[in-house]
This record gives sequence, structure tokens and C-alpha cells, in this order.
Amino acid sequence: MNYFSISEAAAQFGVPESTLRYYEKKGLIPLLERDEAGRRMFSEFHMILLKVVMNLKRTNMPLGSIRQYVNWVVEGDGTTRQRLDMMLKHRQNVLYEISVMHEALDGINIKIATYEERVQRQSLQQVSK
Repeated sequence: MNYFSISEAAAQFGVPESTLRYYEKKGLIPLLERDEAGRRMFSEFHMILLKVVMNLKRTNMPLGSIRQYVNWVVEGDGTTRQRLDMMLKHRQNVLYEISVMHEALDGINIKIATYEERVQRQSLQQVSK
């Protein structure tokens, strides 16, 4: 089995090592093995789980909900329905947030277009003087 050090895992996900230590402390990275020197060893399972955790975190799922998801993963196949329900609900939340962001972006684009027109008019006025 391949293992990754904390520095390798942190580099792969573009986060500081302290973030991974914090995630472990909060129960988001369970069952980490350690080598004879006490260094964390991230298995392929942990790397896959960490990718899911990072995606859930990036999509604003609360840490408590992520911890619940991770606990269900550790419990095994008997929690598949709960995990599916959680992901379906979270997808709806993410889609709503995306729609809100698109609406906000539309408003920003309108302001940009207004300012670009104003700057262009001001430039033309200065040239014609």
C-alpha cells in the first residue's frame, strides 16, 4: 500500500500541514496510521476521503456535517442511504448558492458595463476638447 507524508498530502491539496492536523483533530481524517517516529501516514483511502472532505468544505458544508459524513464512511455500507441523502441535500444547497452567485455576477457585470461606457464617454469628451 502506498502512503503519503503530511507534507505530500498537504502539497497535493494545496493546503498547509496545519490544516490537515486540524482536520484530523476535528475527526475529518479518521484512523490515520503513524510510522515508528510518530509521523502521520496518509493511505490511498485517506487521500480519497480527504479529496471529498476538501470538496465538501469548499462548498460550505459545515464541519459538523462533514464529520458526520466521515463517520458514516467509517461505519461502512450500512450508512449508504444516509450518505446519499446528505449528498442530495448538499447538492441542492450548492446549486442554490451557484444561482445566487450567478445573480450577483450579473449585477456586477451590469455595473462594469456602465462604468466602461462612462469611461469611454469621458475619453471621447477629452479627445474632442
